[in-house]
Amino acid sequence: MTLALHYALQSDVGLLREGNEDSAYAGPRLLAIADGMGGHAAGEVASAVAISAIAPLDRQGLTSETEMLDALAAAVASARSTLHEMSVADPATEGMGTTLTALLWAGDEVAICHIGDSRAYLLRDDDLYQITRDHTLIQSLVDEGRLSPAAAATHPQRSLIMRALQGSTDVDPDLTMHKAILGDRYLLCSDGLTDVVTDEAVHQTLRTVPDADAAVQLLINQAIANGGPDNITCIVADVVDTVTGPVAPTRDSKLAGAAANPDALALVGGSAKGAEPAATSLHSVNGQHAAMTAEDDEDLDDEVRGKRRWPLVTSILAVLVVLVVGGLFVGWRITQSQYYVDTDGAHVIIYRGISDDIAGLHLSSVYKRTAIPAAAVPADLQLPTPPGSLAKAQQTVTTIQRTWTCQTTSKLRAQWSAANQQWLKAKAAWEKKYGHAKRGAKVPKVPVGPGPEPLLPSYCASILGAG
Repeated sequence: MTLALHYALQSDVGLLREGNEDSAYAGPRLLAIADGMGGHAAGEVASAVAISAIAPLDRQGLTSETEMLDALAAAVASARSTLHEMSVADPATEGMGTTLTALLWAGDEVAICHIGDSRAYLLRDDDLYQITRDHTLIQSLVDEGRLSPAAAATHPQRSLIMRALQGSTDVDPDLTMHKAILGDRYLLCSDGLTDVVTDEAVHQTLRTVPDADAAVQLLINQAIANGGPDNITCIVADVVDTVTGPVAPTRDSKLAGAAANPDALALVGGSAKGAEPAATSLHSVNGQHAAMTAEDDEDLDDEVRGKRRWPLVTSILAVLVVLVVGGLFVGWRITQSQYYVDTDGAHVIIYRGISDDIAGLHLSSVYKRTAIPAAAVPADLQLPTPPGSLAKAQQTVTTIQRTWTCQTTSKLRAQWSAANQQWLKAKAAWEKKYGHAKRGAKVPKVPVGPGPEPLLPSYCASILGAG
């Protein structure tokens, strides 16, 4: 019996994101997914860099455990080096990074590479297992028993990542081995799915929908139906026999998201321009019509002129109406090229248009809702911000997000430091009292520490005034 994979891959931008910062690759021996972060297209670049670095492993024919794990580690190091070089060359991309979850196959041996909060699941004998561990602060609190899984699922800081693939930090991924069996089904997905679709719903879909393509589509549809606030990327792969099936192995490789965009690495600093010729064309046509009417009217006698007076007046009024409506339309279109930042009382929002109402008319609409609480807005930032470009509004949101993240993480680090000091004292006291106890003696368990120290992003040094 020879095992192989039958897989499906799909990525969707979601309902609120402007672009897709997810990237993914699926091939006969490699499945990989990356969820970029950094804003202003930097997330798209970071995820595409990670997938570009790891995709060649699909064709290298690695067979031993050591070869596969070493190759995955080397690919991550290469991606980190590339991201570092890019951030040095363009300071606007500083702080960009990505998650990365990859499964590399050799027969029934699977090497798993994981960093961040994208996930890999295994469905075996109708039971669902999460085979990766989220590198988030909330997950560490769950692991320590300080937060329940139910509370973690809705915690406002559940996406605060403690480990990610970045050029500014040297953090190693989790590297483990796993053994596959015939009939296994694997799911790799970004948090655009797991943040809004429960594990129970994911389990139900994977268990009851046998076709991989249909399962992927249904999972994405469920995320969209639940609001689709983030990019959603899913890979579903079934372990099959190359001879007996039940379906034929997939032989072609597939890319999705930013990695499928040939211009992904040129997106930073990109812009789009549009033209609005309709109003100009409308004005010129009506101006010509009015001039022709006046010229023809000079040759008419009084009787004919009297008969044509009302049509002439009607035509002039129609022209004036068109001019006024056309002017209002042009003015409205101009406002719709403007963006500003405000809150709805609960969260920070980017609005399209201008914040002022004219004659009772609202000239703005929600462009993008964020998960940033209104309380995170710095006191010195006046809202709503003056209308400007989309890039300026996004930069303002990024500044608010970073400030909030830095302040929140700084408080968590202070809490961790206090808890760590208490643990060190408790541990020292335990060792002093029970450290020399005889083997077999009944002694209390060693005090458990507070877990890993929360990671402070590199950009926080300037925001918090730290060295």
